[in-house]
Amino acid sequence: MTGRKEKKLETNNASVFILFPSHSHSFHLFPPSVSQRNSILSVFFLLTHHIYNIIYGKGMFGNEARRAVAWMNGCEGDPKLPVGSIETRTLTVVPSPSKAMERLNVAIRELKCSPPPLTSGILRLQVPIEEQIEAIEWLHAQHDNLPRCFFSGRRSRANRNGFNLLMDIGNENGDTSFTNNLVGVAGVGSAVFFQQLHPFSHHDWRSIKRFLSPKCPLIRAYGAIRFDATANISPEWKAFGSFCFMVPQVEFDELEGSSMLATTIAWDNALSWTWDEAIRSLETTMQQIASVVVKLKKEASGESILSKTHVPNKTHWDLAVKKALQAINTSTSELVKVVLARSSRILTATNIDPIAWLACLQVEGEDAYQFCLQPPNGPAFVGNTPELLFHRKWLSISSEALAATRARGESRALDLQIEHDLLSSPKDHLEFTVVRENIQNKLESVCDRVVVEPKKTVRKLPRIQHLYAQLTGNLRKEDDEFEILSSLHPTPAVCGLPKEAARLFISETEMFDRGMYAGPVGWFGGGESEFAVGIRSALVEKDSGALIYAGAGIVEGSNPSSEWDELELKTSQCTKLLQLEVPRHSNVENLEIIY
Repeated sequence: MTGRKEKKLETNNASVFILFPSHSHSFHLFPPSVSQRNSILSVFFLLTHHIYNIIYGKGMFGNEARRAVAWMNGCEGDPKLPVGSIETRTLTVVPSPSKAMERLNVAIRELKCSPPPLTSGILRLQVPIEEQIEAIEWLHAQHDNLPRCFFSGRRSRANRNGFNLLMDIGNENGDTSFTNNLVGVAGVGSAVFFQQLHPFSHHDWRSIKRFLSPKCPLIRAYGAIRFDATANISPEWKAFGSFCFMVPQVEFDELEGSSMLATTIAWDNALSWTWDEAIRSLETTMQQIASVVVKLKKEASGESILSKTHVPNKTHWDLAVKKALQAINTSTSELVKVVLARSSRILTATNIDPIAWLACLQVEGEDAYQFCLQPPNGPAFVGNTPELLFHRKWLSISSEALAATRARGESRALDLQIEHDLLSSPKDHLEFTVVRENIQNKLESVCDRVVVEPKKTVRKLPRIQHLYAQLTGNLRKEDDEFEILSSLHPTPAVCGLPKEAARLFISETEMFDRGMYAGPVGWFGGGESEFAVGIRSALVEKDSGALIYAGAGIVEGSNPSSEWDELELKTSQCTKLLQLEVPRHSNVENLEIIY
């Protein structure tokens, strides 16, 4: 290859080449086009996963890799072909998680002896547990079993349409039933996962829905979607792809007054994932499940933060806000609002336990969604978000407008004064109205009737308060779920208005990859789905601390320093709780054992 001409295309911390033969029988390296680069990355992404499956899933390294198992990527199937069977079996009630594990292991051995005659299907086995145990504590007991996920809804919402599915659970003979509200879900392992590098499409949505059924409401796919699927994926986000969803292999459901442990088996011969492989994979995961659940002690350890680095820093932030204001105030620009974000790298003396951190966030997040998503070869994306993107149950759908931010007052009188200032601020009214009217217009495009009530009020959270409105409507057909997801995201609350102009401004201005921050995070079910907006969130990396994300809406009248203060306010719940430390299970002297 002597004397060749060489060109290189720089991407986010990556270089991509294409090798072409020349007429002189030598080879030349040329930068690929955008479409060629995406194709190369897609092939590389799939090859990486297949190699991972071969090495770890087939036990090449024996017991050293017992926790890693192969997966089935449901996106590679034909969504037009229904799976052979979707079924949930409820076994007899037991008193503890350990008894539930015993019952499930017996059931799995029985299934091995009588495999189904179908070439594809999904089967959930669930065992009700008499006592209520926190799903976050069960997940923490599983240590680093990956992949893993967690999702919980707003606990203070008694009468709102949220994460409180009403269930009728009978025993294996079907002669008794009881009703409970679902509080939170934790899962490890993946019965089937859905992940690609290309933007989330209708084909991908149909691929997920293929494994779901209204008759089995607790078979769900939990996951998240990138804020901007057209942007290059930076190294810290590569394990997530453009979107990442999983139906957990082993799942712990926290209910009001009780709990439930479940396993899910999914197989599809057309995807080269047989029943026997699915059973073996489940058995591998079950061998790693801990039955002893330890009560988390959410107390401050006094450990200090070693360093904190912002991207952008204050100087570059001021320049970015001024640039945004200049664009907004230019008569030839269509930009009305743009949301600029900041990434803060936090380093502590020891590794941050993402599940323990999330448990601490849960304490002050009763009126918020808590979530965690961690693929097997990546960091943990965790958050405590107050913002609902949408909730659908059958044809009923609801969404929320949440914008403008103030701190809570130290006294009731001061808090009311801040609330009054928020309600009467022209700048905040503009920022909020842009969000509310945009969401209303999106819903009206697929709904027969949309109701906005209340039109404008204040939503109070432990540390901050926002302007708030709730919107409800009725979809014309259930397939409009994909349309509403793709049209609502990203909302003006996290991107701006008009959406495409704001997105382009963000991509040209921000110096980091948002990844799943500010993207949809939640779950798809058979007759119901719910997604929050992945704000108030962080990416926790082993040996690298955490990246904490926050954003601020820039409209006419915004001030760079005030918006920076808003970022500090929004990240304060994360940075203050970083000093919380949960005792490891290896030292059980002062731990309260639940089961």
